[in-house]
Amino acid sequence: MSAESPRYRLGIDTGGTFTDVVAIDAHTGGLATTKTPSTPGDPSRGLLDGIRKVLHQVGATPDQVATIAHGTTVATNALLEERFTSLGLLVTRGFRHILEIARQSVPSGYGNSYFWVKPDRIVPLERVREATGRMNWRGEILTPLDEQDVREAARWFRAQGIIAVGVCFLHSYANPTHEQRVREIFAEEYSDAFLSLSSDVLPEYREYERAMTTLVDAFVKPQVRDYINAAEGHLAEALDGTGAARPIDIPFLIMKSNGGVVAAHAVERQPITTVLSGPAAGALGASFIARAAGFPDAITLDAGGTSTDVCLVNAGQPRLTTEGKIGRFPVKTPMIDIITVGTGGGSIAWIGPDGGLRVGPRSAGADPGPICYGKDGTAPTLTDANLVLGRIPPHLLGGEVPLDAEAARRGLEPLAAKLGLDVLRLAAGILELANWNQANAIRQITVKQGRDPRDYALVPFGGSGPLQAGRLLDLLGMRTAIVPPIPGVTSAFGLLVVDLRNDYVITRVQSAEAFDPDNTQRHYERLEMLAEDALAQHGVPLERRALLRSADLRYHGQAYEVCVDVPSGPVDAATGQQAVEAFHQAHRRAYGYDYRGKQEVEFVNLRVTSLGLIDKPALQEIAAGGPDASAALKGERGVYFEVAGDFQPCQLYDRARLLAGNSIIGPAIIEEYGSTTVVFPEQQARVDHFGNLLLMRSE
Repeated sequence: MSAESPRYRLGIDTGGTFTDVVAIDAHTGGLATTKTPSTPGDPSRGLLDGIRKVLHQVGATPDQVATIAHGTTVATNALLEERFTSLGLLVTRGFRHILEIARQSVPSGYGNSYFWVKPDRIVPLERVREATGRMNWRGEILTPLDEQDVREAARWFRAQGIIAVGVCFLHSYANPTHEQRVREIFAEEYSDAFLSLSSDVLPEYREYERAMTTLVDAFVKPQVRDYINAAEGHLAEALDGTGAARPIDIPFLIMKSNGGVVAAHAVERQPITTVLSGPAAGALGASFIARAAGFPDAITLDAGGTSTDVCLVNAGQPRLTTEGKIGRFPVKTPMIDIITVGTGGGSIAWIGPDGGLRVGPRSAGADPGPICYGKDGTAPTLTDANLVLGRIPPHLLGGEVPLDAEAARRGLEPLAAKLGLDVLRLAAGILELANWNQANAIRQITVKQGRDPRDYALVPFGGSGPLQAGRLLDLLGMRTAIVPPIPGVTSAFGLLVVDLRNDYVITRVQSAEAFDPDNTQRHYERLEMLAEDALAQHGVPLERRALLRSADLRYHGQAYEVCVDVPSGPVDAATGQQAVEAFHQAHRRAYGYDYRGKQEVEFVNLRVTSLGLIDKPALQEIAAGGPDASAALKGERGVYFEVAGDFQPCQLYDRARLLAGNSIIGPAIIEEYGSTTVVFPEQQARVDHFGNLLLMRSE
C-alpha cells in the first residue's frame, strides 16, 4: 500500500448496459475515464470491476481514493418491475380506499375513448389495515391513537409475510406523533419490517400523493439496503487489496434525485430520494460542461443502452420539480425534471399491432444485448442498425467489445422481409423513428411548456447520444449541439460536480394577507435545525455549509403551487411581500399569465435546502491548433445517409488527436472511447478550447 494521501475522487454511474467510471486527480485536475459491462444480476459487481479498472489505468492503489460518488438505478428498476407482492399500508380508520379514490387524472385526455380505467392499486385493498386516531389540519388531536389497533396490524403484517409497510395517517404532516408511536410499536411487534412514515418521507398535505410516495419508499427499502450492503462489501474488498473484507474508511456517497449527493447510510433510511439517481447526475454533468462552454441555456440528452433522458437547463441550472413520476407512480419529492423515453442503443425494433415499425421501449439490455454483440441476442436493435449503416466502428470501448456487422445484417433481414423493405432502408427507418422519439421528448419539455427549443443548445451524451444529435438539430431547428469531451461517461463526471444536498419541507397553509412572520420564522428555524444536524453528521465544516429558503405559493383555488426563493434572515412583513411578488413573476414565466391584484395568494409549503459545498473540478483546456484537422485523420469508411440514398465515403477522425480550433466538414465520423459522433452532410463540427465538439449547420 502506498503511503501517499488520498488524491482521487471517483464518480461511478451504473447503466443498463455499461458501468461508467471517472477519476479526478485532486492534485493535477487530470481526468481518467473507463467503462465496464454492467452486471444486472448483481450491479455491485460492476461497481467493483469499474473501480479496479480505473485504478489500474491511473496506476493508483486503493488507499489513494478520497471519495466515491455513485449513481444507481436500483430503486428505479425495482419500481418499474412492479413486483409489489410484499407491500402493505396502514391508514387512519375510515380511509382504506385512499389509493382507490386517488385522483381523476387522465394521462393523455379522453380522446376517442368513452372510459378510462384507473391503473391497479400499488397495494390491494386486502393488504390495507386501519387504526383509530385522528388529527385535524392544524395537528390538533381529535381522537387518540388506539395502540391496540396498531399492534394487531403489525402482527397481521408479520403473519402475512409482508415485509414493507407504509404508514399514512390523516394530517400527519401537521403533527407526526401518532406515526412516530407506530414506529415504536412496530419495533416491539415486528422489528424486521421495513417501515416508512409519511411524516418522515413527505410531510406535505394531499393524502394520495403522500401515501403513494411513502409506499414507494417502503417498497424500495429492502432492495436499496441489500444493494448498498453488497456494494460496501465489494468496496471493502477492493480497498483492502487482499480480497479480505474490512470496514470502508472513505466516504461512499449516493446521488439523489434532487441534484445532490448524500452518504449511503442516509439513503438506506429514505431511498425514495434516489429514484432518479443516474439521470440526475447526467443532467448536472452536462449542464456544468455547457455552462463552462458559454451555453447556460441548454437541453441535455442522455442516450444510453436502454433509454433517453432529456432535461431543460435555464441559466446553468436544471429545472427541479416535486411533481415527478416513475413509471405510472407519482413520486412527490424534489427531483430534477427529467423526461424519459424508451429509446437507447439496445432498443428493440418490432412490428406493432397496426403492422408498422416500432422502436422500443423494450431493450436487449446488457445481456444478451444487440445481435452484433455475439451473445445469443436475436432481437434487432438500434445498435445493430447503426452498425449496418456504418455509423459506428466494428468494435466498442476501443476494441474491448467486438461487433459482428454480418450478424447484425442477418438479424435485420427477417424484419425487413415482413415490412417489404431492404435491410438498409429498414436500418435507416429504425434510426429515424428513434430520432423522432427523442425529438418528441424534447418537445414535451419545451414546446408543451411554452418554450422554443431553438433558444437552447443541445448537449447530447451517453454512449449513443452523439450518434443522432446532428439529425435532432435538423428536426427541431436547433442551432448548436455541444458534444462533451467524455460523452460516454458524462453521468459519472456529473457525480463529481455536485454538492451534498438535503431538502426539508413542512405544510403551513396561510393567506398572503394574513401572513404571520413570527410563526413562519419558527418553522424555518425548525427546518434549518434539522438541516444543520444532517450537515454536522456528514462532517461538513461550518464554512462549507449553505442553507437556502423557499416556499410554495398558489392563487386561491388552484390545485398546484409554484416554488419561489425566500431570502434568509429574520422574517418580516416585507419577506412575505417579496415572496408574493416573486410568485407573480414566476407564474407568468411558467404559464404566460398572472392574477396580480385579482386573486388572493396563499402560502402552502415552506422549504429549506441544505448544501455541503465541495470543490468543483476545473475543466482542462486542450492544445490549440488551426482549422485543419487532418492530423486526427485515421481512415475512411462508407456510411449510409438517407439523404443520399446510398453509402458515402466518410473520413474517420480520432477525437483524442483533435485540437482546439479544428473544424470538420460533414459527412464525417469522429470516434473515441465510449462514443461516436456523426457529422451529417451539410453540417460541421468545431472543437472549442475545452475539447467540446460544437455541431452546427455548415456556413
